[in-house]
Order: sequence, then C-alpha cells, then structure tokens
Amino acid sequence: MGVKVDVAALADFHRLIERRISGEPLQYLEGEVQFGPIIVAVDRRVLIPRPETEYLYDLAVRSLASPPKVVVDLCTGSGALALALKTAYPGARVMATDLSADALEVAIGNGRRLGLDVDWRLGDLWEPVPSELSGSVSLMVANPPYVAETEWDHLPIDVRQEPRLALVAGPTGTEVIERLLDQTGTWLAEGGVAFIEVGENQARPIFERRNDIEVVIDQFERPRFLKLRR
Repeated sequence: MGVKVDVAALADFHRLIERRISGEPLQYLEGEVQFGPIIVAVDRRVLIPRPETEYLYDLAVRSLASPPKVVVDLCTGSGALALALKTAYPGARVMATDLSADALEVAIGNGRRLGLDVDWRLGDLWEPVPSELSGSVSLMVANPPYVAETEWDHLPIDVRQEPRLALVAGPTGTEVIERLLDQTGTWLAEGGVAFIEVGENQARPIFERRNDIEVVIDQFERPRFLKLRR
C-alpha cells in the first residue's frame, strides 16, 4: 500500500530545504531556540542566541549572592537574557532595551507568550532607562554588537542572514563595548555587577587598557566576557 503524501506539506518541506540551502540559519526555519529555562521565538529580525550567551546567563546567576532587585539587559534582541533572568528572579524588576524596533517586537512577543513581566524600552543602550534607576541596578547583562565593519563580508553566509545592526559595531568592533564600559558604572548599585559578551580576541586588549574590569572565560576556555563590579 502506498503512503499518501499531503501535497501542501510536501511543498512546505521543499521550501524549507530551499531556504536552508540558500544559507538561512536552521534556527530561523525552526522558529525557536532553547535558552536556559525558556524557549524563545526567533526570526530574521533578531540575532540567534548562542551557547556563549546562554553561558552568560548562567554566569550572571552564579555571580549573585542574593536575588537582584533591578536587572537591566541591554541590546536585548529576542529578549532571551531578560526573560531567562526574570524566570530565575520573578521578584526582580527587569528592564530590557534595544535600538531596533523590529527586535523589540520579537522580544515583547516572547514575553507575552511566556507570561513574564519585563519592561521593554526602545533606545540606545542606557538612554531609555529611567534616571531614577541610576545607582540601583543590581545586575546588568549585554550581548552587544562587536564585529568590525571589515569583518562582515568574511562571516559565514548563515551569520550574514542575521541583522547587521545586532552584529556590526563600527570600524574596530569595540565601539559599543567601550561605550558600555564608560556608561555602566554609575548605574550599578553598591555591589552591583555587569557582564558584557565580547569577541574572544577583544577581551585581553580591552583589559590591558582599563583597570576597572575583569576578563571571564567561557565554557570553551575562551576569554569572552568582561565583568565590571561596583
């Protein structure tokens, strides 16, 4: 007996194959990614959360001696970090910002689907965060753009399907990281901590130029995070 094939389903399957062959990331085809304790929807409007960023979530949670009161996630993208931290600390005030309205739309949708109350703000880094929170942020996390403009054309084709705004920082790749390091200290509460994801070849040179940060190794033994504590 032959197997009956749904013609529409078969057509959808072939379209997915064509999209993957063209270089579209598998995560966009699947439409979602597991991230720590949650699953977030992803599409072409947002950067795909990487294992290193999931490790950043674990690192942040392990660094806190007590539940944070205020958490800020800058360059939130899909909202993965903010939503995972809200899941871990339901009593915390969690705020997340992004320069991209499209990305924020995805993050807001993820928050609604998960039933998690995050204060989403459109704007550049700390700019949309209310001034009343200055000096009271327990934890800041950020996975900012850190690719140099000259590196874009050399990235794998599937990576170049992701939003350029979320990846490319400027001529050197460290522009956004430096701004974060300069701006964040005054926002942290006494004992507050900030973690910033960076490229593995960026952490050491930045560390050598500053005396207010630590370099943190990722799960693959690479220097991938900068830690700032007040």
